[in-house]
Amino acid sequence: MIDTLLANMDRLRPPAFWDALGLEPGGYFVITLHRPANVDQPEKLHALLSAIATGTRGLPVLFPAHPRTAKVLAEDPSFRPGSFPNIRLVEPQPYLEFNYLVKHAKAVITDSGGITEETTVMGVPCMTLRDNTERPETVSMGTNALIGTDPAKLAPALERLFAGDWQTGAVPELWDGRTGERIVAALETLFT
Repeated sequence: MIDTLLANMDRLRPPAFWDALGLEPGGYFVITLHRPANVDQPEKLHALLSAIATGTRGLPVLFPAHPRTAKVLAEDPSFRPGSFPNIRLVEPQPYLEFNYLVKHAKAVITDSGGITEETTVMGVPCMTLRDNTERPETVSMGTNALIGTDPAKLAPALERLFAGDWQTGAVPELWDGRTGERIVAALETLFT
């Protein structure tokens, strides 16, 4: 995954809505939510979105909604246009456009594992709304913080971010874009 990201960094491009929304690097957040623990119960999703809308201090929050999440939102009468004025639902984005948004975001709030790796490589603060992660190196040495699924825990993390107290992070040693080469070399030693 990191090989792919690094190979495409110079190809990242803004999505079609970039100018229309008046977006500027570092002036918005990106959120992605799709895990059942966060989105299957409308009241839980509503509480998370409320915490995000409040904690991001009016900055735009881009929400490329996963189809399962979009379905819950569409069926929830409490979520209507204007419910959270700074949260902007957008269509799921292609790879190059999505990672452009991530690279230039003030921070990412997510329940995805893969995005935590991408934010670590790009040096973007990341808040993970999960109780555990299969990518612990993004927390121990990267830019990711494991917040949990309790919406109340998001406010202190956002306060740290706005205060400039977010961890700087580092990229794990072997996340260098050469994993494919190492795999091929290992296979060659096994089968030649």
